Amino acid sequence: MAIARLNNTRLTPRKARIIANLIREQRVTAAINNLRFLHKAGAKQFFKLLVSAVANAEDRGDVNVDNLVVSKVTVDQGPTLKRWRPRAMGRANRILKKTSHITLEVAEGRS
Repeated sequence: MAIARLNNTRLTPRKARIIANLIREQRVTAAINNLRFLHKAGAKQFFKLLVSAVANAEDRGDVNVDNLVVSKVTVDQGPTLKRWRPRAMGRANRILKKTSHITLEVAEGRS
């Protein structure tokens, strides 16, 4: 079992959870291929995170990379950046730029 974390990424949790649900419980090779060709905003960040988790698993020792499975993916909300957009007649609207904390765990599945 190996874990990789990505904190304070500029991706809304709602959009990140869509990608997380796509790769959850998949073999690592299939998840990497799916992320490589996925047309979503955060697919590249998830791809790098998954590759990092696989590297962590290899570094820990006796693990067969072909048997690795994405066992757990969690997406939590991070701090929100608050910005202002000027509007007509001297008013302003608040813009909330949300961030995410993503945790990805890979474990050895069945052969």
